[in-house]
Amino acid sequence: MIKRLPLVFILFFLILSGCEEEIESPELDLELDYQPLELGNFWIYDVDQTVYFGENDSESSRFFFRDIIRGSYLNAEREIVFILERSKSTNQSEWTKELEYTIVSRDNSIIRTINNEAVIALVFPPEEGKIWNGKSYQAEGDDDFEIDLVGPSEIPGFENTLSLRVNQENLDDKVTVRDVRYEIFGKGVGLLEKYDEVITYCSRNDCLGDQLIDGGSKTHLKLVEYGKD
Repeated sequence: MIKRLPLVFILFFLILSGCEEEIESPELDLELDYQPLELGNFWIYDVDQTVYFGENDSESSRFFFRDIIRGSYLNAEREIVFILERSKSTNQSEWTKELEYTIVSRDNSIIRTINNEAVIALVFPPEEGKIWNGKSYQAEGDDDFEIDLVGPSEIPGFENTLSLRVNQENLDDKVTVRDVRYEIFGKGVGLLEKYDEVITYCSRNDCLGDQLIDGGSKTHLKLVEYGKD
C-alpha cells in the first residue's frame, strides 16, 4: 500500500490539472492613440496669437505651426524619447524652424518638454474626471490638470473624432489676472486644439477692477491637417 501512494497522488494531480480552466487576464486598453507617437507623424495648426504690451497696446497675428516627429533616442532610463520639430509659416509653403521639443511616455502618461519645462499633458487610460499634477516635474510642482469633457470634436473637419479636453487652468478674478489654458486631444489623431490665455489686469487705484489688460498673451491652435511623411 505504501509503495502505491506516490502513483495515486500523481494520477490525482494529473486529473485535477486537466480539469483546471485556463483563465486569461484581460489587457487594459490604455487608449494610447490619443497621442500617436511614430516617426514621421506630423500635425499642422492654424494659430491665432495676440501679445499684449500694455494698456491699449497689443499685436495680433495669424500663422501656421507644423509639428513633426523627426527622430527619437533612448534616454538613461531606457525610455524612447521622441524629438519633434516645430516650424512656422504664413502660407504653408515656406517654413521656418521655430524650436524642438520632446515627448516621452512614462508611467502611463505623456510628458511633453518645451523650453526645458516638462508638463504631464495626458494620462492613460484617459477618463472624464481624472485629475493629476501636470507640473510635478517642474520646480513649482503643483498644478492640477483634469479631463473635464469627453465627446465628439467640434473642430471643423474632425467632427466625427472622439475627443477629450484637459483643463489645465480656468482662473479669472477680473481684478488682477486671467489664466485660462486647455488642450483637446482626438482619438487616433493627437492634439486637436490648444488654448493659452495668460494676462494681467491693471492694478493701479485708478483702474483696479476695470479689466484693463496690462500685459500677457493669448494663443489659440486648431488642427487643420495631420498625417505621416
